[in-house]
Amino acid sequence: MKDLAHYKDILLTRKRELYGRLNKIEKDLDTLKSGDSGDRAIERENDEVLEEFGTTGLKELQAIEAALDRIAAGTFGLCAKCGEPISPARLAAVPHAALCEECIARQ
Repeated sequence: MKDLAHYKDILLTRKRELYGRLNKIEKDLDTLKSGDSGDRAIERENDEVLEEFGTTGLKELQAIEAALDRIAAGTFGLCAKCGEPISPARLAAVPHAALCEECIARQ
């Protein structure tokens, strides 16, 4: 795998972005809510959306951590299922990808 430092930089940058976003979501969820019942209903709906964004962000963080572990182990860029190389196009689109296109299609 060429240029592991490039992928590591991309992953670490994205990790910092996600931590920043998750901190903002957490602060927003901890914000005091309105006393008005109509406003509270809207705030609950907004909180549900924020929680979903948070869940998605946490899943991506886990995938990034796993990719960083693969870099450290020397297995980054190899499919975790079949062991074949993951295409550069796939890694460019999803730098934390653990599976090649063929294995992802079989799921």
